[in-house]
Amino acid sequence: MKRNILLNPGPATTTDSVKMAQVVPDICPREEEFGDVMREVAQGLLQIVHADEKEFSCVLFCGSGTLNMDVCLNSLLPEDKKVLVVNNGAYSTRAVDICCAYGLPAIDLQAWVDDVPDLKRIERELADDPDIALVYATHHETGTGVLNPIREIGALAHAHGAIFVVDTTSTYAMLPFSMEEENIDFCMASAQKGLQAMTGLSFVIGRTSLIEASMRNPVRSYYCNLYQQYIDFKKTGQMRFTPPVQTIYAAKQALAEYFAEGEAAKAARHARVAQAIHRGLAALGLKEAIRREIQSGLVVSVLYPEDEHWDFDRVHDYCYARGFTIYPGKMQAKGTFRLCALGAIDETDIEAFFRVLGEALQATGIVLSGK
Repeated sequence: MKRNILLNPGPATTTDSVKMAQVVPDICPREEEFGDVMREVAQGLLQIVHADEKEFSCVLFCGSGTLNMDVCLNSLLPEDKKVLVVNNGAYSTRAVDICCAYGLPAIDLQAWVDDVPDLKRIERELADDPDIALVYATHHETGTGVLNPIREIGALAHAHGAIFVVDTTSTYAMLPFSMEEENIDFCMASAQKGLQAMTGLSFVIGRTSLIEASMRNPVRSYYCNLYQQYIDFKKTGQMRFTPPVQTIYAAKQALAEYFAEGEAAKAARHARVAQAIHRGLAALGLKEAIRREIQSGLVVSVLYPEDEHWDFDRVHDYCYARGFTIYPGKMQAKGTFRLCALGAIDETDIEAFFRVLGEALQATGIVLSGK
């Protein structure tokens, strides 16, 4: 099978064994046997974030990472309370948009997209408004590569009696973290990113007591309701609606490969890939948009060269034809593209990519002063 190196922020490059895990005998998803598979997957997902099964539950959904954002925001906010969205990027802005779509009272605490949020501003907002019941933040703004101070934001939320919901879609199973240590009440992700599985399965991990308490909140969505999905599975061992059967088998295999590689070894591999990206950019004389000390080590935003011959689409197409995918950035004020360290890749893949990228730049007439 042809192996493509995906340097976009997901879906990620997968192993052949994960792909082939989808080739299974047909099964009705209402069978008890398949319920056991979903339960096994949910337990493995809890282990990745060191979540105690006595305190936390994993709720599976059929959909992309954005579905999880919808689920958490519409399900967890009590009536007549407010959401505080710590917003320093495109994915936090998406959370604001979801609040607007549901008519949820939301405070859009905007910050610069190329920096971390100001903790003092967050604390002031919480102190000034006792109606804030939910604080929402993005662990890693995938559009830029900025890693946010989640532990500190969570501590502020808890000090003011709010629950803390974190979008961990692009850090889950890549940057090791513990729900308790990072002060996270709810996190979310989808299978096609850090887990290195297939698109179509997403999940929310949260405190069971808070999931059960959310039954008293207004039901704002028929499909995207956290409590209903949780309680139906608890009672029946089934998703409320048709699950992505083959995708779940792929997730089961991806989990087995995650634990075989090991948390520390996998994180070290992603770090090697990131360092190879930094080296390759420096060698070509390409500049990074985000200062290194606040980068996640998972996504590098690269500034467009100041050259009249630069054409992202032409460079993309040259690389794509040779098995490498690059992706546009999400910094509206600056032209950028992104190189990502996720997926089943290693530094040798990055070294091969930079040989192709160098050829692409030369073929399109771009002159760079590398080191």
